[in-house]
Amino acid sequence: MELNRCGWCSASDLYKKYHDEEWGVPVYDDASLFEFLILETFQAGLSWITILNKRENFRNAFDSFDYKKIAQYPEEKIESLLEDTGIIRNKLKIRSAVTNAQAFIKIQEEFGSFSNYIWKFTHGKPIDNKPKTLKDVPATTALSDEISKDLKKRGFKFVGSTVIYAHMQATGMVNDHVEDCWTRTQ
Repeated sequence: MELNRCGWCSASDLYKKYHDEEWGVPVYDDASLFEFLILETFQAGLSWITILNKRENFRNAFDSFDYKKIAQYPEEKIESLLEDTGIIRNKLKIRSAVTNAQAFIKIQEEFGSFSNYIWKFTHGKPIDNKPKTLKDVPATTALSDEISKDLKKRGFKFVGSTVIYAHMQATGMVNDHVEDCWTRTQ
């Protein structure tokens, strides 16, 4: 029996697995929040399935998304990433990963953790939008605008409102599973 899922994930088994096991599940640990932030920034202008297909390559290339290591990347490492055909070789996005790792650490120092910082915007709980169909799921919200603006003020790059809303969905800050999706109440 085929489960009812949100319509965007029917294209592949990888998409279905991501939808069923990760998308919309609240994430509170900094390492995972950083991983999703990096992946979402690389996704800007591309499809999410492109990023999912390259996720393991990104993990290998970016030291398992270790933000402390990424924050210290020397120029030689950045140049090697630009030659890595397994990832998205966009110079600005690669450099932004380093900048964002540095800004991420500063937020941890200020708030105790990135999780404390990001989840304060939703008072520590997911926002349940209860969309009936995919047409009811926004690309941005006033809250994603606010978070984007604050992150940019703190030095982050490639964190526009659309990227931030996708991050909020991925990390369960918002629940945008449609009404008839089997994961809706999980």
